[in-house]
Amino acid sequence: MTVTLALVDFIPVVLFAVSGVMLMRDLYNKMSKGAFALVSAGVIMIVVAGCFKAAWKLLYAASICDFDPLNRCFFPMQSTGFILLGLGMVAALCFPQGRGRAYGLALVPALYSGTMLFVGVMVLGTLAFCGSLTAIAARMKKKSAVVLFVLAFVLLMGMGYLSSRNVGVDAAKNWIAEGTNILAQLTLLGGLSVLHGAGLAQRTSL
Repeated sequence: MTVTLALVDFIPVVLFAVSGVMLMRDLYNKMSKGAFALVSAGVIMIVVAGCFKAAWKLLYAASICDFDPLNRCFFPMQSTGFILLGLGMVAALCFPQGRGRAYGLALVPALYSGTMLFVGVMVLGTLAFCGSLTAIAARMKKKSAVVLFVLAFVLLMGMGYLSSRNVGVDAAKNWIAEGTNILAQLTLLGGLSVLHGAGLAQRTSL
């Protein structure tokens, strides 16, 4: 692992943060408070998890220290973030502003009680997130965004698989993982940009 690779790991984190902020700004007036809380919590957890992982890589690559707790908490945090994000997006579609405001928040304690199967959680959360965005794009008749969100799902699944594997010992696989992650975030941001440009923020409902 090199310092360059560690620094590159911050790029998808920044891209996802931009996507998350764009999504929340565009959907704020169309989401119930509970759905918005779930989406916000999910975005924050995913961004923080990514920062933790990138920081661990940078500290390790720079031979400062091997603070492994930053690495170990990445996948549970990211998986939980995606399920919260996915639940929030589904709630936004099913329970518009003014209806079912507490529905999504009622699900949060269940996520943190007992042992979670993080891989399954990651898949379900990502599916709910990308599926909801695809549904919104279809309703807005933006086929390019539909394609981008489907591709983003495939790439995020690939990145999730690579994240669950020990790719740190193989430089080539590490770069493949980084490239997949950056491409996934660019694809997601591209789809959200299409919807934003089509006036998603100005719509009165989803």
